[in-house]
Amino acid sequence: MKFKIVADSSADIRALSDVPYESVPLKIITDEREYVDSCSLDVVGMLTELKSYKGKSHTSCPSAGEYLEAFGDAENIFVITISSNLSGSFNAANVAAKTLLADHPERKVHIIDSLSTGAESFIIIERIRSLILEGKSFEEIKSEIIDYSVNHTRLIFALESMRNLANNGRVSPVKAKMAEIFGIRAIGRASDEGTLEMICKSRGPLNTANDIFTNMVGDGYKGGRVRIHHANNLSAAELVKTKIVEKFPDASIDIAMTGGLCSFYAEQGGLIVGFEI
Repeated sequence: MKFKIVADSSADIRALSDVPYESVPLKIITDEREYVDSCSLDVVGMLTELKSYKGKSHTSCPSAGEYLEAFGDAENIFVITISSNLSGSFNAANVAAKTLLADHPERKVHIIDSLSTGAESFIIIERIRSLILEGKSFEEIKSEIIDYSVNHTRLIFALESMRNLANNGRVSPVKAKMAEIFGIRAIGRASDEGTLEMICKSRGPLNTANDIFTNMVGDGYKGGRVRIHHANNLSAAELVKTKIVEKFPDASIDIAMTGGLCSFYAEQGGLIVGFEI
């Protein structure tokens, strides 16, 4: 059986070495230019340009046609999207799946609404990959991944700026401005409903790392897998890793740069942490 994993680019994975995979790009659009969230995007350059940009900006999800093309000729397809409460990507993937199955009813597609983004989606994809390599059937993987994504993964983020979230209606513009004025880092999580939920405020890199870790433990973290994605802020990501390792020295932790979509919302200096519970 030919398997394939497809995800929109919010998952921050461009390729897998041992399982067929395709990333379908979201887009970041300003009055001046369009940034396509693909492997060729200069994310640091985009962050630099957006930091000085004063106009309006928004994001655009992949089309059903782009998803359909990404499915290719795979017989068993697992799709993971950014939260349906943040984007139309999940709906587009469903339209593509219905189109595919109408023409090829023998093929199988399972679409996962991550109710999250970034590093948490990355961890879910890694789990699907592992199950495929173990030789599990489509139905076995589907059953296990539904339980895993709902009950065993979480996401926490820390933002040094909330301007883009405010501009796109994700948080209050007043709260975003006050945080900027007072140098407050907003710490939040992906809620059970797939929205962005602010949980506390922090000042300074060390306090931020402590608060991230405290909230991870509060959400049930006990030393499982961790992915730390940073928007051009490796030092802050390393501080979070150090804090985790102090308590859980055997934890498997990877650090990576955010892709275009997650960098747009996290903004310069932001952190997105996905973890197992």
